Amino acid sequence: MKTSAISAAAALSLILLASCAPHAEPKKAQSQQPVSPLFSITVSDLQKMVATMPEGIQQDILARPDRFLTEMASILKEPSIYFVLVDKQHALPSDYVPPELVNLKAAGLSVSRSDLELRKSIMPAVLAMVHKAAEDNVLLLFSSTYRSYAYQKSVYDREVQDYGKKVADSESAVPGTSQHQLGDTIDFGCICNRFASTDAFPWLTDHAWRYGFSMTYPQGLEAVTGYRYEPWHWHYITPAGATAQRDFFDNVQQYLVAFLYENRNLLASHYLGSDLGRGWGSKSEIVTPVGSASASEGASR
Repeated sequence: MKTSAISAAAALSLILLASCAPHAEPKKAQSQQPVSPLFSITVSDLQKMVATMPEGIQQDILARPDRFLTEMASILKEPSIYFVLVDKQHALPSDYVPPELVNLKAAGLSVSRSDLELRKSIMPAVLAMVHKAAEDNVLLLFSSTYRSYAYQKSVYDREVQDYGKKVADSESAVPGTSQHQLGDTIDFGCICNRFASTDAFPWLTDHAWRYGFSMTYPQGLEAVTGYRYEPWHWHYITPAGATAQRDFFDNVQQYLVAFLYENRNLLASHYLGSDLGRGWGSKSEIVTPVGSASASEGASR
């Protein structure tokens, strides 16, 4: 009787093992299958790509991988210049000047200075945004736009002289590390915290993303962005980029652009479409990590 019981238990164990084995292999194989028809990227690839992101962002992306990669495909159709990572760790060359700058006063916009300029390529979005704001009885006053390396140096040096280096570093970029040098960044209104109390700020918060603009330095994220809250500072990342930022990156521009910087080559090389935007196919970046030999000119410390 005892022997029969042992034999029955052994037989049951074999049956259970046999029934479980077929399910393990498909699960492993599934992780090696592309998760989107637009990319040859697997779940395993995606897990590695998002590993440096905050946990909540990782979960959002891995829960909806197909939608995420669909939005990445939309970004890859745009010129890569709009997603260049420029921050305290990544500098532009001192001689970098964006092509085809347009004078904003000549374009009929409200400006605080007559010499303000932006990239010609983003002007349709700028004009459409200004027009919609005017329809809603909101005035968008342009106070600072493109800044050359030399101009940014004068801004930073003045901040250091007036407030000391510690304060300057929290609110002013070292020359070469300012988004303004890209020619697609705007400071609105007073360039001060009072801007958050104007009609323009809530309007931009609700509508600017539809035109491709994103606030670079949100409140409470100095540890992430490197700068204090700047409600007046808005950077163009295209409507596709602004949508992905809202949907998957906690609506924080730094997370989106850092992800694209880290995964630029992998995304472009695994993209199955034939409509890559200008610049994505190249392995070169116009920015260089601060502290490297080629970036030394871009950081006047």
